[in-house]
Amino acid sequence: MANAITTALGKVNLPKQTAIRFVILLGVVSLFADMTYEGARSIAGPFLAVLGASGFIVGVVAGFGELIGYGLRLVSGYFSDRTQKYWTITLVGYGLNLIAVPLLALAGSWELAALLMILERTGKAIRTPARDAMLSYATHQTGRGWGFGLHEAMDQIGAVLGPLIVAAVLALRGTYQTGFAILLLPALLAMSVLVVARVLYPNPRELEISTPTLKNEGFPRAYWIYLIGVACVAAGYVDFPLIAFHFQQASLAPDAWIPILYAVAMGMDAIAALVFGRLFDRIGITTLIIVSLMSALFAPLVFLGGFEFALLGMALWGIGLGAQESILRAAVAGMVAPERRGSAYGIFNTGFGVVWFLGSALMGYLYDVSLPALIAFSILTQLAAIPFFLAVRRRVT
Repeated sequence: MANAITTALGKVNLPKQTAIRFVILLGVVSLFADMTYEGARSIAGPFLAVLGASGFIVGVVAGFGELIGYGLRLVSGYFSDRTQKYWTITLVGYGLNLIAVPLLALAGSWELAALLMILERTGKAIRTPARDAMLSYATHQTGRGWGFGLHEAMDQIGAVLGPLIVAAVLALRGTYQTGFAILLLPALLAMSVLVVARVLYPNPRELEISTPTLKNEGFPRAYWIYLIGVACVAAGYVDFPLIAFHFQQASLAPDAWIPILYAVAMGMDAIAALVFGRLFDRIGITTLIIVSLMSALFAPLVFLGGFEFALLGMALWGIGLGAQESILRAAVAGMVAPERRGSAYGIFNTGFGVVWFLGSALMGYLYDVSLPALIAFSILTQLAAIPFFLAVRRRVT
């Protein structure tokens, strides 16, 4: 059997198995990377609280981190398409993304800790559009939903392991600083595997076996309508540092259990990415409508219930996050031509991040003022996304 397929235009395309291996290899990178920064993220809220931050500050830091982490993707995506230096941009971004986490072990004030948390998000902003563009080339052969879902599932295995490692450190009476320091090991492993992937797959564009018949001038109307729906989801999704802050302030669980609750959410994220990713390949955007109805229920369970309801709420929160990290990206690939995807992902993530920041800051304020108001805002804004998803459900290829 031939190892490549040659089109009438003379372009060499690699087989499906090669595309799957590429997705898995980037999935391994994400597994170790998520062990690093999701392990840190699981204790970011309580760590800031110990350093003297208020609920409002935690909400603003988390939201501003997401604003930077998503907003800079507009620039990164544009330069990815202009320069075609997808690997260089990805390597630089991962480097910043990962080194900031162990440096948190040296933070002695909430201001310095906040700066490092924002630096971590900055690195993620730099590398994500270029990485997603490379993934989109491979997922054309594997199925958009399944390919992005498989990558997200591997990603979330790391997101489960990282918080569990930190939880073990705290259970053994270690400090938050010790937890951050231990995360240096998966950070180094992630960078090592990424270098291997760069050597084995120098030109991922070859993985896309054919070019969709999409116009190259601008973006289609469906793309912009879709972004409005995505913005509604982002506005109402409470960031975990604020949830963790609530768990600590309400004495809902011992400190060592907070990362475990986060690990539960990450496990559900991984399962949801695979299940709903496959479902997306069959029924399209309708999958997002189903997920939105489910995840909108997490806020009252997390903020008003006891431990058991909080556990259920975190599971629903993880399901929604799994859809955000897999299906939302997969849909973009089906709307935009390959040569514009870096920019498309940049705009997509910038809009998501700006609205996430505004929503996080508002919900941080509402947490200090009125929990029922926070919950109502979270539910209503997520449900507001459904009409926009309905409007584009037949326009995603």
